[in-house]
Amino acid sequence: MTTDNQLPFDGLKVADFSWVWVGPTSTKYLADHGATVVRVESKVRPDIVRAIGPYKDKEAGPNRTHAFNDTNTSKLGVTINLKTTEGLDIAKRIIKWADVYVESFTAGRMTEFGIGYETARELNPSIIMVSTCLMGQTGPASDFAGYGFHAGSVAGFYEITGWPDLPPDGPFTALTDVIAPRMLASTIMAAVDHRRRTGQGQFIDAAQIEMSLHSLAPQIMDYNINGRVVTRNGNRSDSAAPHGAYRCSGEDQWCAIAVETEDQWRNFKKVLGDPEWAQDSRFDTVQGRIEQQDELDQFVSSWTAGLTPKEVMDRLQQEGVPSGVVQRSSDLMQDPQLKHRKFFRDLNHIETGVLPYTGHMFNIRGYDNGPRFAAPALGQHNEHVLKELLGMSEDEITEAIIAEALE
Repeated sequence: MTTDNQLPFDGLKVADFSWVWVGPTSTKYLADHGATVVRVESKVRPDIVRAIGPYKDKEAGPNRTHAFNDTNTSKLGVTINLKTTEGLDIAKRIIKWADVYVESFTAGRMTEFGIGYETARELNPSIIMVSTCLMGQTGPASDFAGYGFHAGSVAGFYEITGWPDLPPDGPFTALTDVIAPRMLASTIMAAVDHRRRTGQGQFIDAAQIEMSLHSLAPQIMDYNINGRVVTRNGNRSDSAAPHGAYRCSGEDQWCAIAVETEDQWRNFKKVLGDPEWAQDSRFDTVQGRIEQQDELDQFVSSWTAGLTPKEVMDRLQQEGVPSGVVQRSSDLMQDPQLKHRKFFRDLNHIETGVLPYTGHMFNIRGYDNGPRFAAPALGQHNEHVLKELLGMSEDEITEAIIAEALE
């Protein structure tokens, strides 16, 4: 348990040279929970997420996108041009200052810059360096560059997501970008604990595809054991029926329902008033319901169509039948459970003002965990980081500015 004035990662120093999603999301865990995280960027080539909306007031700008701001809370921001000698020298100072050094560029890129692991270890013998890219730092596919959409495709997520009579649709967003940080943050924490106990640093080669494949464990095991290749099957399940998202009253309103056991099926029929169609012996077993799912879905949809999604959910949940409203982002902002858990936190950003930011998917006993302050604007903390953290003099900073090292 922490005290009111102490956070779990107080005193931990992190040099965050990563960009896009995986690295920044992983270091956000450390930043929100007390670590001093310096987010290193460049005005010459800003993080591409700064060019993705939604923008505050629909006005585009590198500091106005919530896609970037929501992923980089509680961090200090500096701009360094690594293509200048002076910029590279500052980068080395940051690495020497840090306990953890994270980067997420193409395999070998940081070594080409002159700040790979061997250099980092010379500067800081106990440094924990993390390199994360799509396929890892070694092997025949290590130079395969791309984003989570590509890793999701190579991993097999796209083959199993969508409808059987349509091309692969893929999961929403760059899925492996969302999965991998949960693995990587835990790995970094383990390395920090190891360093605390032994004084030893290490190099972590984190392949995004490998950190995500565990989510396909059932499908991989099915192939290894049974030789079965799983493909797209819409919202349907091999072990439950009804199983899917069903249209409700209102414009484009839906409720997800999953009947997994015979007890749930009996309760499902009870909620519907034991309709005559539900007495059909073909629906008496899970296998029978799966085989007749087209017809079954029509019956279920005819019931849900007369109710709101919340009415469907409430009636079924009261009888122990798994169900949930298909919510939009606007619905989530009003969700009573998320409000009770204080999931969204209002933070004051230097350019976009006060906006809600997402918190974490857990609460920790002993303190009110969550984002501490808003994400940095480009170069917002240059002076503070260079002076206060790195101990650079006014003359050194002036020379860096003249050399365009802070661009």
